[in-house]
Amino acid sequence: MDFNALLKNQRHLFWALQFAGWSGWAMSFYLGVVVWTDVPAAYNWYPPIIATIGMALTLALRALYRYMWEMALPRRIIAIIAGSYAAGLVWMSIRGVLFYNMFPDERSEKDLQGLEMVFAHFQGAVSAFWVMLVWSALYFGIKNYLAVQEERQRSLKALSMAHQAQLKMLRYQLNPHFLFNTLNAISTLILDQDNKLANVMVTRLSRFLRHTLDNDPMQKVTVAEEVEALRLYLDIEKVRFDERLKLVFDIEDAARNALVPSLLLQPLVENAIKYAISRAINGGSITITAGLRDPGTLQLQVIDDGPGMDIPHIPAKNDSHVGIANCRDRLEVLYEGRESFELSTTDPHGLTITICIPLETAGISS
Repeated sequence: MDFNALLKNQRHLFWALQFAGWSGWAMSFYLGVVVWTDVPAAYNWYPPIIATIGMALTLALRALYRYMWEMALPRRIIAIIAGSYAAGLVWMSIRGVLFYNMFPDERSEKDLQGLEMVFAHFQGAVSAFWVMLVWSALYFGIKNYLAVQEERQRSLKALSMAHQAQLKMLRYQLNPHFLFNTLNAISTLILDQDNKLANVMVTRLSRFLRHTLDNDPMQKVTVAEEVEALRLYLDIEKVRFDERLKLVFDIEDAARNALVPSLLLQPLVENAIKYAISRAINGGSITITAGLRDPGTLQLQVIDDGPGMDIPHIPAKNDSHVGIANCRDRLEVLYEGRESFELSTTDPHGLTITICIPLETAGISS
């Protein structure tokens, strides 16, 4: 049986521990007696019977503890001690009746009188009380442990859901920004009566949106797939800028199967088009690189040769730099400090964005 599945099903776990615990007690009780004394063959049945009775009494204790689970701690402690002693007393009384009826010969040899009988019964009751008290302690300990684990699982699930919601929000936040620019360009083409080019742009926009909707934003894709998605986006921008937009892809073969967050580079390229290409009379170039650097590190770069920007004074997040801020936020949520996101000046001019993330490689089916 799967141990994790057993832990999740508390009812099955309770009965498994009950049988295991009481079977172990019966075995140790039996061995403790047969090693030191000579017992009749019928005694083989006695430990299993009294263990079954003890187990039945712990079921009554379980019902009591479940009833007073939400009570204040002092009342629970009193209930545990009183319940354990009462169960032990009842258990010892039943054991005495069974013993004297099952083994009459032993009864005649061990008849006690006066203070000896009182002391023997008291000693037996104390011994039974300790067995029940240990069972009670284990019951509360295990139940509290499982409750803590359930709470921990709920917290982790809630945190995971919060991270997913945050990632989806960051991912989908980009769509209105990109759609506004694209639809505005299509509107301009229609006003200029360039219907053929407008139709081409609508078709390419449809292909890109279909790709984004078909891919789960929570899933990672290979660098090769990310580049292909980027080409779908750049097909749209090429319609807008034509020869003013020059593209260079430098993707190392070793990096093609590395995993990256879906549509990670698109907002960075969009940022480069907005600030480097659209503002230059002759346009400019954008270079996208991917390669393995330090052991276990994937490096991605988006490099433009535009006018650059005042890097130290870039706000953490505003409408002008939503792509950069959004990408940085996604990486922080996904990699929790194991990533790096750096801005630097391209020589002789322009902006270079360098991303380093832990290397994860997609499995290749044979």
